[in-house]
Amino acid sequence: MSFFDSRWVPRPDHVVDSGAAGGLPAGFRAGSAAASIKTPGVLDVGLLVCDAPDVVSAARFTRSGVLAAPVIVTRDHARVDALRVVVANSGNANAATGPAGMDVAFAMQRAAAVSAGVATDAVAVASTGVIGVPLDADVVAAGIADAASALDATGDVAFNEAIMTTDAFPKRASLVVRLPSGEIRLSAQAKGAGMIEPAFATMLCFVQTDAALSAETADLLLGVCVKRSFDRISVDGQLSTNDTVILQCSGASGVRVAPESEDERAFGIALDALLRMLALLIVRDGEGAARIGRVLVHGGDPIAVERSARAVANSPLVKAALHGADPNWGRIAQAVGMALGGREPRQAPLALDIDIEGIAVCRDGAAVAYDAEALDAAARAKEIEYEVRIGPAHPEGAETEVFFSDLSHEYVTINAEYTT
Repeated sequence: MSFFDSRWVPRPDHVVDSGAAGGLPAGFRAGSAAASIKTPGVLDVGLLVCDAPDVVSAARFTRSGVLAAPVIVTRDHARVDALRVVVANSGNANAATGPAGMDVAFAMQRAAAVSAGVATDAVAVASTGVIGVPLDADVVAAGIADAASALDATGDVAFNEAIMTTDAFPKRASLVVRLPSGEIRLSAQAKGAGMIEPAFATMLCFVQTDAALSAETADLLLGVCVKRSFDRISVDGQLSTNDTVILQCSGASGVRVAPESEDERAFGIALDALLRMLALLIVRDGEGAARIGRVLVHGGDPIAVERSARAVANSPLVKAALHGADPNWGRIAQAVGMALGGREPRQAPLALDIDIEGIAVCRDGAAVAYDAEALDAAARAKEIEYEVRIGPAHPEGAETEVFFSDLSHEYVTINAEYTT
């Protein structure tokens, strides 16, 4: 199956999917180990190393008020524009663990630096798993040493496995990108299935390229693409403590992506498509999800548009209807009304239009006649699109989208039993 398998994220013409076999761009190696943080024998520590001493990187982190220790260590005690190594563990988030958790995150950074032979501040640390449980530094250090001994240019497959928690399937890609100045490679490994709402999700994403970018260009492109991908998804409306996205550029291909060039434009398009598809895979996983939705909202007020989109995407009623293939558009209207309501009753109802899969169901706040059989058939698809227009149409008005998963019986089961 092709990596780009959603109508919402078409494969750019200059991008070739290398397939499921994986493989990292030139200048990168990855290794993994089973350190028994999770179940004994299951991979749970990963090490990603860039061999290029002049690596350029960029990063984005969660905006949670409760920051996990690895996020603080990476953000405040590493050179986020020159990260040569990423060390990550699953099974334990090392969040809400106090000073002891900070000590463990620093110990992970030091152990990875020694194993890779780099400076400590060239190492990023990431963790994912249960919050509030102490993480054993010695156990992780042993896993890091084992992962270092397994470093290989094709180690991205196992690395992806090592960062998974409740994920039902891996989320990774290895792409060839044809830029005007030459061919480069672009790969990524991500995890995430629950506690998903921007800014980002309970998610980690690591991206590698052998193109050469300036630190400013890397930071700009990553920021723009994250806003169009991981900032536009929701599974359960819950903001995580650990979200981390890192882009590393080895420059080993010899192809330089100059600022404001056609190469930058083509690279940005490829990176955008890569991250948007990974974001959709996270939503599609959704801890038991059967369907995913896209809500597209138009209107003259950007704040109203954003609030409405989030309200629809996070509504348990809308999400339950999505799971049951029930095209109950009244729940969409309710969610928008809740998002835009004030303390005082409105003097007049919202001028609201709603379409489901291109079928008009509501115009100017009132029901319209539609083909119920066609709507029922459309609601049974794996991807459902809802379009909402607030107020009179404005050609220059605001527009936003949010991708979201349904609410399933399995989601409740997984999260009721997660720590037990």
